[in-house]
Amino acid sequence: MSIISRDQNSGIETADEREMVALAEAALADIARVRESVGRVIFGQEAVIERSLVAILAGGHALLVGVPGLAKTKLVDTLGITLGLLTRRVQFTPDLMPSDILGSEVMEQDENGRRSFRFIPGPIFAQLLMADEINRASPRTQSALLQAMQEYHVTVAGQRYDLPAPFHVLATQNPLEQEGTYPLPEAQLDRFLMQVDVLYPEREAERRILLETTGVGEARAKQVMTPERLREIQHLIRRMPVPESVVEAILDLVRSARPGNGLADIDRNVSWGPGPRASQALTLCARARALYDGRLAPSIDDVRALAEPVLQHRMALTFAARAEGIRVRDVIAGLVERLG
Repeated sequence: MSIISRDQNSGIETADEREMVALAEAALADIARVRESVGRVIFGQEAVIERSLVAILAGGHALLVGVPGLAKTKLVDTLGITLGLLTRRVQFTPDLMPSDILGSEVMEQDENGRRSFRFIPGPIFAQLLMADEINRASPRTQSALLQAMQEYHVTVAGQRYDLPAPFHVLATQNPLEQEGTYPLPEAQLDRFLMQVDVLYPEREAERRILLETTGVGEARAKQVMTPERLREIQHLIRRMPVPESVVEAILDLVRSARPGNGLADIDRNVSWGPGPRASQALTLCARARALYDGRLAPSIDDVRALAEPVLQHRMALTFAARAEGIRVRDVIAGLVERLG
């Protein structure tokens, strides 16, 4: 479907429509350069790269879930360099305090003996923050970060400090070792636009990793975009039209994932389902994925492709379903099939 819609009476494009197409084509070229730059450094994780970039292009945050050694940290670093974003990394540990992330006030004394407080910003004052193993910090520290993700500012000693724009968080979790961790509550998980599962690479991709990362030279990312340009593309994505068929598919998918809507298997297997924020996330991400893929409007295929990363952390299974070995992704796959 083209982004162009013509005047019903004249059949002629308006100036606004021509401008929109021109902006979209320029954005397509910029995104293609970003994909090429990231692809020179990260091998065999095309789906992870796509979903991480889609989350950023849509203006949101992403939770990367995978075992150690799958280049999650390298991906975030590469994205920061390629997009020209100020990037910082925080290793979450049980003794990490909110002030270690947000910053704190310190008392200073000048040459005349006068004392005053000065705010020293924490690592959260970045444009791309990697929260490594976020579930290893206490709920108090998690809440400090997740509140900032929602409100885009922090408050220290009663003073508000706005975060840089754009501001994105890519957090990581290890799905295996859960001893001594503090799992994120569902209300906090909902702040992440997507949960991106990072899987093992294919054999040929791992072969390339071996050959290209164990020699003297190693490929490095280069900046191909600026933060200002990224914000322009994010604004453009919010202006992209969404066909009515896509809107209906999103509503059908999200609403069917909630118990009490007449689907016996959902009532039996799902304890609670996604709220309206999931519909918003699917709409934004479908637009971003279309542009990432070189198209000027989203399709139902985008909804199908994004259903799992957008919904899986916004649903909970019943005890009976978990006892039977049913997974959230299995439930979502069944719902996607119903879209036709």
